[in-house]
Amino acid sequence: MTTTRSETEFIPLGKQSFRFKCYPGISCFTECCADLNLILTPYDILRLKNRLQIPSDVFIDDYTEPKLDEAYRFPVVRLLMKNDERRACPFVTPEGCTVYEDRPGACRIYPLGRAAMSLGEGAREKFFLVKESHCMGFQEDREWTSAEWMSGEGVDEYNRMNDPWLGILTSRMDLGSQTELDRKISMFYMASYNLDKFRDFVFKSPFLSRFEVDEETTKKIASDDVALMHFAFDWLWFALFGKDTMKVKK
Repeated sequence: MTTTRSETEFIPLGKQSFRFKCYPGISCFTECCADLNLILTPYDILRLKNRLQIPSDVFIDDYTEPKLDEAYRFPVVRLLMKNDERRACPFVTPEGCTVYEDRPGACRIYPLGRAAMSLGEGAREKFFLVKESHCMGFQEDREWTSAEWMSGEGVDEYNRMNDPWLGILTSRMDLGSQTELDRKISMFYMASYNLDKFRDFVFKSPFLSRFEVDEETTKKIASDDVALMHFAFDWLWFALFGKDTMKVKK
């Protein structure tokens, strides 16, 4: 069974608590893990490709598909569903999620939705319940506040990792000349989703001879994917919009 848009309610949450519990044995277990339009963030991909112990480009080829969304100027990628009747998530089994500890942020926050008035430090957030008709979890007696749910499911960490990138994705700053647009879109795609290729770009091109990168940062991004991801965000602000996040060598 899958839900349609008409079978889903979006209920503003405010400061009140909500009742929800999901567990193996509940009648709707894993029903929400099918027919998804699940957009993946750079941190989602980082966690999943490391969990599966495969390179970024293999993960992108095997588990994602590109999506052009009118809301954004840059391409996003979404999780590729199985080619079966349910269009099930590739990581779900009857026993549950096989990558649960590294599941995407969109899975962690469910059944909440988040609307951020701004991104980064000082962001103002509002939450709403995504109440699907098939879900029996809302009939359970476990109560949560939005803060308890976000912290307990690791959503706060994912937001800290993803919000800088979401700022880039949703920015309306001038991209400059149209002749540079294709190159900038390609750069966004690589630096956002293919960290291994971006690392090669940094270390196997003249990049380090053109930009000032201190020794500590150079060592860290050589092996630390999270540090490399944040370095990629700095690079994107510079390369796409000309912000002062990178220093060119004199």
